[in-house]
Amino acid sequence: MSSPATTPAADPSGNAEYGHKPFKRARSHFADRITADGRDGWPVEAGRYRLVVSRACPWASRALIVRRLLGLEDALSLAVTDPLQDDRSWRFTLDPDGVDPVLGIRYLGEAYRAREREYDGGISVPAIVDVPSGELVTNDYQQLTLDLETQWTGLQRDGAPDLYPERLREEIDEVMDAVYQDVNNGVYRAGFASTQEEYAEAYRALFRRLDWLSERLAGRRYLVGDTITEADVRLFTTLVRFDAVYHGHFKCNREKLTEDPVLWAYARDLYQTPGFGDTVDFDHIKRHYYQVHTGINPTGIVPLGPDLTGWLSPHHREELGGHPFGDGTPPGPPPAAEVIGAAGRP
Repeated sequence: MSSPATTPAADPSGNAEYGHKPFKRARSHFADRITADGRDGWPVEAGRYRLVVSRACPWASRALIVRRLLGLEDALSLAVTDPLQDDRSWRFTLDPDGVDPVLGIRYLGEAYRAREREYDGGISVPAIVDVPSGELVTNDYQQLTLDLETQWTGLQRDGAPDLYPERLREEIDEVMDAVYQDVNNGVYRAGFASTQEEYAEAYRALFRRLDWLSERLAGRRYLVGDTITEADVRLFTTLVRFDAVYHGHFKCNREKLTEDPVLWAYARDLYQTPGFGDTVDFDHIKRHYYQVHTGINPTGIVPLGPDLTGWLSPHHREELGGHPFGDGTPPGPPPAAEVIGAAGRP
């Protein structure tokens, strides 16, 4: 999504208010789906759409990982925004002249208003834009990856894994809902709490759920079944940010990820799996959270730690069995233009 709540804040100057008002995550305003049958007017079509992300955002990171695992790089082009926003939100200042070379726009909000002229709500990532019209198609971060997995099958690479197997969907959905409520969203509810009671409630729910996850993963390599699923993708994007930002910046400090042997090994296992760690940019993550969230970090100082080298250390999770990609194969190396810079990786 976008910065703090990532769906709500259209004007990032409002980030100064976080920590001073109750936190509530808004629903995605544009919930059209891109489907094989085009039921919403948006049929799956190679090269027609552009995925817009911030590498800082955990919700956008889901889409980055799924796109890589399924080999959709050639079918769905990628635009990466600056991790820092100005008063018009997500911007393409990483591109030459500050203009996205495919969409021809300076701000993601331009695609929102191409779709709905008077739109004045939040500008969030991930977002998919229709290239021919320049209109936003969807910012529905919950449904977007599920559709990449189930509707884009005709464009997926040979050997793409099934991240949302039909026989396991009920269990996957149950696990994902628990993770979303207490972990994905829970760290934000703690970090942007405006009262001690609100913070304490979110903090306790977060660590109860992390304890539950640690116990669940102690004897199994993945959350559901014996292969990577969408549930693992959704948990990973929070865990990979935990020590870098959530532990200190969001006051989720009962313990660090590195202090839970099971979750730390699980997160390293996924980070070292092609398609996961090669999409993570710790530099973007830290600069966004610490410099944009001025309501809880008014100095804008970005911490130098933590030491990232541990992400590459042996995890030994393979001893639990399981097959990361099931009957499929790992994705190849990322396209040259999408390789994470040295500042963003161990």
